[in-house]
Amino acid sequence: MPLSFCIVDDDRSARRMLQHIIEDSGLGEVAGTAESGQEGVRLILEESPDIVLMDLLMPDQDGIETIRSLQAQGCKSKFVMISQIENQDMVGRAYESGIEFFIRKPINRIEVETVLRRVNERYAMSRYLDEIKSSLEKLEGLQFGGAPAIPARRTVKDAVQPILMNMGMIGESGSRDITAIMEILMEQEDAGTLPPLKELYETVAARYKESASDIAKETKAIEQRLRRALTTGLTHLASIGLTDYSHPKFEYYAPLYFDFEDVRAKMKEMDQGRESGKAKVNIRKFLQVMILELQEGLGR
Repeated sequence: MPLSFCIVDDDRSARRMLQHIIEDSGLGEVAGTAESGQEGVRLILEESPDIVLMDLLMPDQDGIETIRSLQAQGCKSKFVMISQIENQDMVGRAYESGIEFFIRKPINRIEVETVLRRVNERYAMSRYLDEIKSSLEKLEGLQFGGAPAIPARRTVKDAVQPILMNMGMIGESGSRDITAIMEILMEQEDAGTLPPLKELYETVAARYKESASDIAKETKAIEQRLRRALTTGLTHLASIGLTDYSHPKFEYYAPLYFDFEDVRAKMKEMDQGRESGKAKVNIRKFLQVMILELQEGLGR
């Protein structure tokens, strides 16, 4: 089922442009548009959209006030703020109100598509996690009256997935390979020492395949999947940095897991509207940083 959107902006041309981008790109369906904060509140409470695009500055009330009014009335929509303003205090207030991302004016089609695809991914993951939580609550209900459950030890996979999720990589096939590599490294006595990458790929490939020829093919496929996954992560962080350079995820993950000059190069490419889908990534650095984080997070 496609996601539903509402657009609240006093600029008629901006509303039209955003609606065209959403529908032409297959991002979802626009359930309605409004030209003021108060009209937007009525529309959103009536339509209950999945995602709301909200202008920051409007004649009657600003976007932050509108979002807080909606949340006070039980609105569960995800919010994306639209604005020409780059004042850091205002940006901080907007994030405190619960927005997901910023889209800057004048509206750039590539930026809008990139941001909304990330919001869609986050929404889908949130819904998936809610389903898991609901299932676990049902299981706990079935166990009522039995012996107290012993908390399970946190696994490598448990620790890796939130990191990949924060970098927008969780849906990539290479995320499975990253998890497998981390499991292998954490089993070693000296987990902090990274062996040659080809050796790691071959060890992971042997989990999936049996014959020597199949392992050799899978080794090459693993490297390609990792490169695609890391490219997705770098692009995701670059899009966040373009929207808000001080965003906590950008500030933490971009310089830690990637060479920052590569992140800046991708940001420049996206800002100039010449998105190539390619990026320079340092796989060894990425894996080295992750294994150190896991050692600290898992207390090993």
